[in-house]
Amino acid sequence: MSSSHLDQRIVAVKPITVPAPGRGIDLQVKVTAPLSGQNLPLILFSHGNAWSLDGYEPLVDRWAAAGFVVVQPTHLDSRRNGLGWDDPRFATVWRVRIADLHAVLDGLDDILRQAGGLETRVDRERIAVVGHSWGAQSAGALLGARVLDAEGMPGENFAHPAVAAGALIAATGTGDSLTPFAAEHLPFMRPDYSTMTTPALVVAGGKDRSQLSTRGPEWFTDAYHLGPSPKSLLTIAEGEHTLGGIAGEMAAETTDEDPARVALVADAISAYLLDAFKLNSAAWHALNNATEAGDSTWSISGK
Repeated sequence: MSSSHLDQRIVAVKPITVPAPGRGIDLQVKVTAPLSGQNLPLILFSHGNAWSLDGYEPLVDRWAAAGFVVVQPTHLDSRRNGLGWDDPRFATVWRVRIADLHAVLDGLDDILRQAGGLETRVDRERIAVVGHSWGAQSAGALLGARVLDAEGMPGENFAHPAVAAGALIAATGTGDSLTPFAAEHLPFMRPDYSTMTTPALVVAGGKDRSQLSTRGPEWFTDAYHLGPSPKSLLTIAEGEHTLGGIAGEMAAETTDEDPARVALVADAISAYLLDAFKLNSAAWHALNNATEAGDSTWSISGK
């Protein structure tokens, strides 16, 4: 991919408080955007467990430089809120996460206005939801995925009509292989992808081994294999759960630090979304062609 867009100047505004009645803790977001441009597509990003609106700068800044407005909420499970596994609220945090994403989309005009007059610069027809890890399951719900209950029945539909496409990074697989700890503490990790009809890119690391599942790295490709088409899958052979450090450089969780891998994740998602939004297909076609030429460190497949 061309790096010419990376000298594009960007601006970030935080915190902006979003109305979220009954949440107990204010819902706050950060908005990152290119300084110039009109009819900009928008990415709503859901962070992984314990992170906040201040994480994932390596992805977010790159997306903004590529012409996206990015909105990042801080979910209740953020470290800064101090909710541990044993907190009675933890069992329902997955629902609050999804409600956070809905509140952001439903209050988007006001958020964009407070972010410096962006409400006249965003294309409301081109909104994507992206998430990493737990955030990918949260984002998947807005793309149409459901959560199976203890009897295996699909729960309610959380799809949001404003969302036209998405990307799921290291998304939880099905719940039939959860470890005893995960089954007890994280019963919501039983996604049903059969109803996830919205176009989406699934990003999976070939060395991502979850402590929550007895399956190997292919667990993180379930969203692609079980979701209805159109879907695409980017597999990064050496990638672990943070895929080179997408949440931040030098982060404690990053066990496979690799800035080039982070750039690949960021650029593949922006290329996919620009193609899905029919804005520009060149970068996505170039990535697919590079897969066929193949250096085997990563590959893209589609259905």
